[in-house]
Amino acid sequence: MPKSMTSQQYFDTFKWALVVLLIAAIVGGNAYFASTALPVRVTFMIIFGIIALLIALTTEKGKIAWKFLQEARLELRKVVWPTRQETLQTTLMIAVIVLVMSLILWGVDSFFAYFVSTLLI
Repeated sequence: MPKSMTSQQYFDTFKWALVVLLIAAIVGGNAYFASTALPVRVTFMIIFGIIALLIALTTEKGKIAWKFLQEARLELRKVVWPTRQETLQTTLMIAVIVLVMSLILWGVDSFFAYFVSTLLI
């Protein structure tokens, strides 16, 4: 049996509908005002986009998403990034391995091409 929606859920639904309308206004307005100067259109798109984002962040799902982004940022700070030297060494090792593998595959391909051509001629 489905649960009845609370007033908060109705309000969140209204907010999401408003966000969709704002995004539709951005797209439609950009097409409708195509003859208007680009900086003016972009300014209005940014303003309406920020308003839509702020409205979305006030919903329950928006709050969950914002919390997730904050936690992801916190985890990103814990990452130990490689030094420049480690990155260069790893990149060079990968380049050498790719070169060696490509030469091996070229050799195997040439062998099979020669073998098939001798069988067919």
